[in-house]
Amino acid sequence: MVVSDLTANARGNWGGLPAVVAHIEGMGRRAMWVEADVTDSDQVANMVQQALDRFGRIDILVNNAGAPAGPDRVPVVELDEAVFDRVLAVNVKGTFLCSKAVVAHMMDRGEGGKIINMSSTSGLKGSARFAVYCASKFAIRGFTQSLAHEVARYGIRVNAICPGLIETERVFGMASGLKPDGVSTEDFREQMIQRSNQTTPTGRIGQAIDVARTAAFLASEESDHITGSAISVSGGAFMY
Repeated sequence: MVVSDLTANARGNWGGLPAVVAHIEGMGRRAMWVEADVTDSDQVANMVQQALDRFGRIDILVNNAGAPAGPDRVPVVELDEAVFDRVLAVNVKGTFLCSKAVVAHMMDRGEGGKIINMSSTSGLKGSARFAVYCASKFAIRGFTQSLAHEVARYGIRVNAICPGLIETERVFGMASGLKPDGVSTEDFREQMIQRSNQTTPTGRIGQAIDVARTAAFLASEESDHITGSAISVSGGAFMY
């Protein structure tokens, strides 16, 4: 398994890429980490080549890079152009560059593969103050469908996951951009979590494991007859 991020360094409660690799290796699996900016085609090509040099093949790609939440959660008239460009670059261009590089390898190898793109319930329905984020996640759904059509005959399946609110560090970033005046980011984060617990049909906010299990299903042979789909992982908060 190859894991990648913009930097390998630890930050917050996260131990960094070396810690992730150590955890994977602790389960008896081989793993490596690669620093890469997914908006840079040269860095993406280097990441893919390092993976091939180490493991010889790529069977599964999960496009999970995301632009920082917070600065983009403002009304359109207040949205900074550089923030707009960054969100689209990471979320959409990054998905495109990584998919292009890996799909070319999968097609040449001729043994199929799985591509899993991270969209969002914000890619199913627009919301105020989420304009560029929604635009990027709607784009990923469309990209997923188009690529699925192109590569199905090669045995490559392409699907998207659309998480609702998931209790990770990104909720803090969202809260920092959405909180009203006079309310702390931490307090508003807790309000967001409690609101999700109360309004989600399953009675709780989503957890990272909920998304991970969906990705594991899409990466497995059990999903071989599914392609071009977008699966909502939102506890019923978004049904379509």
